Amino acid sequence: MSDVLEVLNPATEELVATVPAATRDDVDAAVGRAATAQRGWAALAPADRARLLRRFAAAVDGHLEELARLEVREAGHTIGNARWEAGNVRDLLEFAAGGVERLSGRQIPVAGGIDVTFLEPLGVIGVIAPWNFPMPIAAWGLAPALAAGNAVILKPAETTPLTALRLAELALEAGIPEHLFQVLPGHGAVAGDALVEHPGVAKIVFTGSTRVGKQIMSKCADRVKRITLELGGKSPNIVFADADIEAAAAAAPMAYLDNTGQDCCARTRILVQRGAYDRFLELVAPAVESIAVGDPLDEKTQMGPLISRSQLERVRAYVTDDLTTLRGKAPEGPGFWYPPTLVTGAAPTAPVAVEEVFGPVAVVLPFEDEEDAVRLANATEYGLSGSLWTRDLGRALRVSRAVRAGNLSVNSHSSVRYSTPFGGYKQSGLGRELGPDALTAFTETKNVFISTEA
Repeated sequence: MSDVLEVLNPATEELVATVPAATRDDVDAAVGRAATAQRGWAALAPADRARLLRRFAAAVDGHLEELARLEVREAGHTIGNARWEAGNVRDLLEFAAGGVERLSGRQIPVAGGIDVTFLEPLGVIGVIAPWNFPMPIAAWGLAPALAAGNAVILKPAETTPLTALRLAELALEAGIPEHLFQVLPGHGAVAGDALVEHPGVAKIVFTGSTRVGKQIMSKCADRVKRITLELGGKSPNIVFADADIEAAAAAAPMAYLDNTGQDCCARTRILVQRGAYDRFLELVAPAVESIAVGDPLDEKTQMGPLISRSQLERVRAYVTDDLTTLRGKAPEGPGFWYPPTLVTGAAPTAPVAVEEVFGPVAVVLPFEDEEDAVRLANATEYGLSGSLWTRDLGRALRVSRAVRAGNLSVNSHSSVRYSTPFGGYKQSGLGRELGPDALTAFTETKNVFISTEA
C-alpha cells in the first residue's frame, strides 16, 4: 500500500497533489497530542471556547472562494455547490459556538438532598469523513465535538484530503489550540482502522458505505466505543396523482443528480401514482435531457463528473442493456463522466431499483394507491430520506409517518439543515447528527447527589 495519496481532478484526470499517508504510529502519536490538548480546551471558560470557534468560522468565511475552488479540484463538484459547502462549514461552526454556553445539565428533585447532572466531554473524537461531501460532513462531526469540549482527529477520504488539511490550517490561524483539531490523511485500512481501534479515542463518527460502517461498528463493539454512523440510502420520491405534477417533475432531476448522484439522500426511486405516470414522464424527460453537464468551474454547469474511474465503472454496471433508459448528455474525453440517466420499466426488485448506485441514475416505478406507495417506499434495507408530493395534508402526514426514513420532506426535496437533526433508519445508520442536540452527542451525563441531611 502506497505511503502517499494521489489526488486527481475528476474532471480532467490530472494529478492535483500528493499527500503523505498516515501510519498507525502517526495515529498513536496524534491521539496522545489530542488528549493533552483536550484537557486544556475543556478547562477553558465556555465563553472563551465559543469565542475561538467563532474566530474559526470567520477564518473559513474569509477563505470561502479558496476552499470552494479546492473542493472543485479534488472532488469535481460544481463551483456553486462547492461555495455552498464552504459556507456550510462556516455556518456549522457558528451554530455550534452558540451552543457552548447552553450546554447545561439539570437539577432533579429528590428526597434528602439535591441532584444535579453535568454534561462532560468524551475526550478524543475520531471523525472519518467521506469523499462525496468532504467539507460539510467533516464539519458535522468536528464543530459540535469541539464545542462540547472534545479534541478531534479527522481522517478524510483518500481521494479528498485537501480541504480538510486547509481547514486545519485555518483553525490554527484562528487561535484554536495546537493539536486540538488534527487531520490525518491516510488509507482506511491503516489510518482509519488505527483510529477506530485506538483505546484513547472515545467515539467514532463515520459517514460512508453500509459495508464499511458495519466493519467499524464491529470493531467499536470490542471496546464498547461510542459511534455515530451515517451510511447508505435508496430514497423514494413519491408523487401522488393529486400533486402539482409540473412542479414535481421539474424538481425530480436535481433531486437525484445533485453532486452527480453521489449523495446518500439522492431521491433515486421515483414512485409515481399510475394515474399521473404518463404525464410525469412527458414532463420529466426534457428536464433530464436539458441538465448542463460539464466543466465544474463554469457557473452554468449543473452536474460535474463522478469522483473516480472505479466509481464510473460501478455506475455503468448497474445500467444494463436490457433496461429502458432516457439519458442526457455528458462530455467525452478525459474525466469520469456519466450522463444523467432515468430508467423506466425496471422490476421493483432489480438491482438498479433496490441497491445504492451512487451515481446519476434514477428508476421510475408506478404505484396504485397510498398503501402501495408506502409498501414500495419501505421495500429497501435503507431508510435515510425521501420526499412526497401531494395537495392532501392528511395524506402528507399519514405517509410521512408510515415511511421508515429519518428525513422526509413534503412538496420539496430538502434533507439537511444544520439546525435540524439528521440520520437514518435501518441500515442507513445509527444516531443523529446536526440540530439542537448535536453537542450532547459528544458528552457523557454525570449524575451527582448532594445530601442535605448530614
